Amino acid sequence: MTFGAIRLPLSAFALSLLLFIAPRAHAQELAGLPADTGGAAAAPEQDADLDQAATADTSDAAPADTGVAPSVEWPLKHLYCVEYARLRSGLAVFGDAREWWSRAKNLYDEFAQPAVDAVMVFSGSKRIRKGHVAVVTKIVNPREVIVDHANWQNRGEIDHNTPVLDVSVKNDWSKVRVWDINSAQWGVRVYKLSGFIAGHAPALAAAGS
Repeated sequence: MTFGAIRLPLSAFALSLLLFIAPRAHAQELAGLPADTGGAAAAPEQDADLDQAATADTSDAAPADTGVAPSVEWPLKHLYCVEYARLRSGLAVFGDAREWWSRAKNLYDEFAQPAVDAVMVFSGSKRIRKGHVAVVTKIVNPREVIVDHANWQNRGEIDHNTPVLDVSVKNDWSKVRVWDINSAQWGVRVYKLSGFIAGHAPALAAAGS
């Protein structure tokens, strides 16, 4: 067995237990969450430790209509992004999210373009110092994907069907903006990506598939 084949056993019971929704006052929870927004039609804001090179103009961009709206799920326990990404992907990578890219080297395939079921690795920034990981669920077009991820709002929640937009000038998925569900618009911050990780080299999905 090669290192590239190493996988965690995915327990359907464990996943269903984590995703069980506890009854809560969702309206109150959502109202108190910190939004990644600077108001209507806000211009992209570079994080302090992100290269200040120009990004593509996406201030007025709207997410594509995929037929599935972003939603929030509340598990019984506070869920971190790395826990959720391991459960969804089966990748046996540990440590802070920003370390996944280096730790996956020689274990899994790493690539620059998104693919369904691949893990998107955020490098870390002023807002997300430990980085972040999300699982790609759909390729919408060359500049937009849909992801599922946990704890993006720092409440231990699971954020489903979240649009992520590539704002790099060269469309190389090095810089992205993430949809803010609370304000129903793109978050103002621009985040740097390390890349994407998968257990095997995927066939890159065609846009809109």
